[in-house]
Amino acid sequence: MMKDPEKTIGNLIDKASLTQICYVDDEGYPITKAMLKPKEREGIKVFWFSTNTSSNKVKFFKSNPKASLYFVDKRFFRGVSLVGTIEVLETADAKERIWQRGDTMYYHKGVTDPDYCVLRFTAIKGRFYSNFKSEDFNI
Repeated sequence: MMKDPEKTIGNLIDKASLTQICYVDDEGYPITKAMLKPKEREGIKVFWFSTNTSSNKVKFFKSNPKASLYFVDKRFFRGVSLVGTIEVLETADAKERIWQRGDTMYYHKGVTDPDYCVLRFTAIKGRFYSNFKSEDFNI
């Protein structure tokens, strides 16, 4: 049993170099995509990402917001899977909230680039893997 799930899982997430995000396509198949780590997180419940508005995942999240995230600590063979929903945000407030210096590498027109949007993931439950055992938890 984890003594402090938010701390244990939060530390794992902060050390992960990338995020695997899963969505469901229009035929009902799960699709997994690697993304950069979250731009911001609120505990282990809410995660903010930037992405291209023109991406397939945005198209599918607009019709089916169910999603999962997976973070792995390869060094200690630990991981956490979070299940929840994604909101696609295209407001100026959301874009400015997570905009960082250097983001023009991906979004050439800056914070107002029409191909720049924000994904806000909200977790409802998860599963932590460590020492060849797993533990389910609610958020």
